[in-house]
Amino acid sequence: MTEVLVLIDAPAGKVTKPSLELLTIARRIGEPSAVVFGQADTSVLAEYGAEKIYTYADSVYEEYLVAPKAEALAALAAEKSPAAVLAPATTEGKEIAARVALKTNSGLITDAVDVTVDGGQITTTQSVFAGNFTVEAQVTQGTPVIAVKPNAATPEQVAGAGAVEAVSFDVPESAKAVKIVSSEPRVSTGRPELTEAAIVVSGGRGTNGDFSEVEALADVLGAAVGASRAAVDSGWKPHSFQVGQTGKVVSPQLYIAAGISGAIQHRAGMQTSKTIVAVNKDEEAPIFELVDFGVVGDLKTVLPQATEEITKRKG
Repeated sequence: MTEVLVLIDAPAGKVTKPSLELLTIARRIGEPSAVVFGQADTSVLAEYGAEKIYTYADSVYEEYLVAPKAEALAALAAEKSPAAVLAPATTEGKEIAARVALKTNSGLITDAVDVTVDGGQITTTQSVFAGNFTVEAQVTQGTPVIAVKPNAATPEQVAGAGAVEAVSFDVPESAKAVKIVSSEPRVSTGRPELTEAAIVVSGGRGTNGDFSEVEALADVLGAAVGASRAAVDSGWKPHSFQVGQTGKVVSPQLYIAAGISGAIQHRAGMQTSKTIVAVNKDEEAPIFELVDFGVVGDLKTVLPQATEEITKRKG
């Protein structure tokens, strides 16, 4: 089978869940080959199907922005002629994917929420125009380069050979234009990363600035916490919590919107979620047009009841 190159995201050496999802998707297409810049737990990659693991250990990949990684991945793609190149749809992942597509004269698809294969033809599904349309797309030139959103697949443990191959690459000087002079690790909240979480509980104007009920429900569910633009603009949560067209786009298995009216700006950031639940006092709120299950009620009453019941059932 033809190999599929998978760009691995592993901050501080820890392989992210979306990277494992990509290895699962890659098996639909061919033989998954993980591409690691820096450190990563190669045993985990093998456990989730990586037949080969290409490692790039040079510090240049940590010292500069995405250009060196893109140059190296493009060169690897040109050498291996893979069936596809998959990348996580993070800010960095999408930029690397775009650069690789340009350098290999290939087609690019970003923000895919599903990838299927029929007769060797790769088809992606995307949510476009603020989530108002769902489209299927195919790359017609070169090697398909696809950036896939988190939660597009469930990671499946299938043992791969995990053969590690250290790769050296002479990064051109043109790729060293922007150097990282300092960085600080993000302070952990103990909750999942918003864009990667399987469950997201978001609060809006209806919280009146008090997110305690939202956070309590999120914690009992092991969920991430999000916020609407109205909540962020009011200063109740930082912009990093914002879900929406001008914030983060999420596609969890379960999305709970508490006290959020459902304006198009917010809907664009969450309506590809697999299951959507809304709690709102206004039975005419636009969010109810979108949901799988809606509760007309005060989140200050409804969320604590849900938290209590879930806690009981967890034993």
